[in-house]
Amino acid sequence: MTGVDCPLCKNRGYITEISGKHLVSVECRCMAKRRSLREIERSGMKELLERHTLENFKTKELWQAEMKRKAIDFLKGGSGGWFAALGSVGAGKTHLCTAICGELLNRGKGVRYMLWRDESVKIKAAANEADEYERLIIPFKHVPVLYIDDLFKTKRGEQIRPADVNLAFELLNYRYCSKKLVTIISSEKTMSELLSIDEAVGSRIYERCGGFCVELTGNKNRRLL
Repeated sequence: MTGVDCPLCKNRGYITEISGKHLVSVECRCMAKRRSLREIERSGMKELLERHTLENFKTKELWQAEMKRKAIDFLKGGSGGWFAALGSVGAGKTHLCTAICGELLNRGKGVRYMLWRDESVKIKAAANEADEYERLIIPFKHVPVLYIDDLFKTKRGEQIRPADVNLAFELLNYRYCSKKLVTIISSEKTMSELLSIDEAVGSRIYERCGGFCVELTGNKNRRLL
């Protein structure tokens, strides 16, 4: 097998263990990472992971150093937390969230990437087909680490609709109810704007992130520097 060099299973994908008086084959822990890498490559996140690391996150300004500090502190904590980077366009929110995902992936966590504007359209389009709807949404509900990129981002000129709010609530409420599921969120909306869009969604994000919410205001667009 390729993609991960695992000394435990020698890249076979399984190991043998003693169960009672028998030797049994069980899936190696590296398989979660292998599945995540396949999904990440399919989603287009592979290049992001290669480019966006904590090591190359620049901290020329104090607010950038604070962003990085919160990400590092988040990674020092146990599993089950949420992290959010909200607000100003081009401030490095995607870079930071992607770097966190990369670190968790290296620890063997299953990671899935959800570019909100693309994936939400697909899921909403299947709303009247129960089987297809469940097939599309369940992986995002169950994955150990979910990164939602650009939550509530819409095409230019489009408004956030009730269907968008309903989808966000269904997904985030499921993950809110499990203490083991890690959720990473980036959005151009501030926390007050998320609460204004839907208090149930915003308050869940606020509560589960705790102190691990980076909120940026004003012109901090690094792309224009």
